[in-house]
Amino acid sequence: MYAAERQLLLTELLERHGRLAVNEVADELKVSTETIRRDLTVLERAGTARRVHGGAVLSSAYSRIEPSLSQRTSERPDLKARIATAALAFLPPAGGSVLLDGGSTIAHLVSVLPSDLRLTVLTHSVAIAHQLLGHEGIALHTVGGRVRDVTGVAVGQRTVETFGTTRADVAFLGTNGIASDHGFSTADSEEAAVKRALVRSSRTQVVLADSTKFGPHQVFSFADLEDVTVVVTDDGIRPQDRAMLHEAGVDVVVA
Repeated sequence: MYAAERQLLLTELLERHGRLAVNEVADELKVSTETIRRDLTVLERAGTARRVHGGAVLSSAYSRIEPSLSQRTSERPDLKARIATAALAFLPPAGGSVLLDGGSTIAHLVSVLPSDLRLTVLTHSVAIAHQLLGHEGIALHTVGGRVRDVTGVAVGQRTVETFGTTRADVAFLGTNGIASDHGFSTADSEEAAVKRALVRSSRTQVVLADSTKFGPHQVFSFADLEDVTVVVTDDGIRPQDRAMLHEAGVDVVVA
């Protein structure tokens, strides 16, 4: 069992029972108590659990409710538009190929694409695909799977396998968190798996993230810092966060 799968299981146990004991869970999963403690540390940093003697309890601040795409699109639109415009510099030459993640900042990127752009685009986002309909210069391919209601993106093994058979010039991705010890992360394990496939299936990885994404992180990591080529963010980024990315070999563009 992978770490992300264990952490999802621990989250479900906490939701069901409100608490768990390290020794009992370690015995049940046939792993060391130290492994479970490390998993609980990840959950605590994500705001899911609170460590107590011998185990953990569900954090009072924890909620499974994720903001919908429409909610996120309406948050800081001017900031996201600046980030999206700056990200245009990383589009491949005419005739190139692009993978597009879902999310509000990626939606802003699509809205500022030049009208004469000639690209092949693959996306698993229903909203992004809808935005690109009618764009004469774009050969649009949608990647299927089970669509999540909250975010409107396809997930599942079929989605991951389809992206796994592709090799694109650039992938543009969103993220819910960026941290030195957890890389780039998101709240849903299936979305993390798809994002991981996007990272692996592209030559250049461009993450669009406003400065509030630094520090906090979600449960499921989809890439280490060094797996990404560039992060496009805003001028609210802290010096220590910029240094963290530079040390990992990641370029930083401030919009």
